[in-house]
Amino acid sequence: MMTREQALKYGLSFPDAYQDAPFRDTNWQLVRYRANKKAFLWTYEKDGYINLNVKVDPERAFFWRDAYASVIPGYHLNKERWNTVILDGSVPDRDVEMMIAESYDLISDSPSKRIYEAVKRIPRGRVATYAQVAEAAGNKKMARAVGNALHKNPDPGNIPCHRVVNAKGELAGAFAFGGAGVQAGLLEAEGVEVIGDKVDLDKYQAESIFVKQNVYK
Repeated sequence: MMTREQALKYGLSFPDAYQDAPFRDTNWQLVRYRANKKAFLWTYEKDGYINLNVKVDPERAFFWRDAYASVIPGYHLNKERWNTVILDGSVPDRDVEMMIAESYDLISDSPSKRIYEAVKRIPRGRVATYAQVAEAAGNKKMARAVGNALHKNPDPGNIPCHRVVNAKGELAGAFAFGGAGVQAGLLEAEGVEVIGDKVDLDKYQAESIFVKQNVYK
């Protein structure tokens, strides 16, 4: 079960994050984003459990509340845009971390946010390489960060990470998409031919205009 210390440490692992205790009650420990000083993680003890307040997209708020009884509307915050996670052991640590990451992405200009917006622009029936996505997200040198972000894809239904392949047109490993053959199946359903876990980039790669589009809008 995640502890307060582990939650704070994870929150502080994000770029430009810092810890703050703005209230006279030291029970409240927050993690903020330095560029705008907005808090994306609140930690406090209540009713014998450590609670976390995390920001959520209103469309995702009920997804988490429906998934876990210990995820409830945000305590002392906007109920549509914040959730409270009660660390009683019923929510897996990986999902707690995902909720913290989603909260950070909502209040920051994070690389992950730009990567996801870039991936959304890959047309159906086409693929893009990690390098293409990195350049579209603003930094062609962060291809490795693209892979990390796609492994943590918070919304596969709207962020089509299955359309991203490596520089040789090769598909990702089974872990990234939930099992062997899943990525191939998703691509084939869109009309992309997959031969030996590989896509013909000459035929299916998105045109260069993809990387020139403004993903900051």
